[in-house]
Amino acid sequence: MLNPADNIALYMEDNLDSDYGKMGFGVMRYGQNPVCCVIDSAHAGRRVSEVCALPFDIPVVASVAEAAALGAQVLVIGVAPSGGRAPAEWDAPLRESLRQGLNIVNGLHDDMNARYGDLLRDGQWIWDVRRPAFTPAIAAGRAAALDNKRVLMVGTDMAVGKMSAGLEIHRWLRAQDVDAAFIATGQIGITLTGRGIPLDAFKVDHACGAVEQAVLDAAGHAIVFIEGQGSLLHPGSSATLSLLRGSCATHLIMCHRAGATTLRQPESVRIPLLKDFIRLNEEVARVCGALTESVTIGVALNTAHLNAVDARTAVADLEREVNLPVADVVRDGGGKLGALLL
Repeated sequence: MLNPADNIALYMEDNLDSDYGKMGFGVMRYGQNPVCCVIDSAHAGRRVSEVCALPFDIPVVASVAEAAALGAQVLVIGVAPSGGRAPAEWDAPLRESLRQGLNIVNGLHDDMNARYGDLLRDGQWIWDVRRPAFTPAIAAGRAAALDNKRVLMVGTDMAVGKMSAGLEIHRWLRAQDVDAAFIATGQIGITLTGRGIPLDAFKVDHACGAVEQAVLDAAGHAIVFIEGQGSLLHPGSSATLSLLRGSCATHLIMCHRAGATTLRQPESVRIPLLKDFIRLNEEVARVCGALTESVTIGVALNTAHLNAVDARTAVADLEREVNLPVADVVRDGGGKLGALLL
């Protein structure tokens, strides 16, 4: 629903410097729209580059009113809190944004149209990104009959950069005039691309079918990237299985945070040897040869927390460990892993 010319304000209260701000980080990094400001009263008066490890000279303001004065036309909720629900203290600023005439992009599970629809004026809108647009058929492995390359981003944990890595490699391939598509499966990717499926909003019975339909819709492209969600390792995640089944992926790219030995939450879950976990994902995809043969072509390593020298060392060390190409595609670009698909 976004017009690429609309000025965006990112609502990131108390989270510009936390991992929960990943929606806002993704919009700043990959969005087409101009971002006129970030709303976070804890850091008001500073610039984004002074608060977090993003190189953007975007002003940080304290209120919706200040954002409106700077020319904001759309408020994007840039925080993805645990559980995907808006806390009660966001009610007042969201109501204020509608009174100021702003539209709202909502990536949470809450139905903001139901909550605030009575405040909308003529032409004003709320985009509930996580609202499924269709009820899919039950998946039946139909994508396996396609003759294109289907690349699924998988990971050792939540929020390790699966979307970012996929977008970076996709962007590199497009720059080489390769016919590549990107299927968004979460709220950030859908907001960025304007299309996709909110995978975690579908009923479990329909999740595989939603992925399958999205992949079939992209059948005309030579290479299709499927945005990853969750991890087979995480006890609270079932998303990877739906993505494997629906996409019938031919290729996998493993995403991992450099140096991580446990999940961030719960920390009691240990990350196994990466080569063993890579093999597990491949075996789950293949199911003893009954389903699609899926091969891991490389590892996208998240080194955002390391300096340049330590990042290069981490990449080299992991390459020796797993005997596969490894790259931080956000830091160094998508060419190293993208070339493996040509």
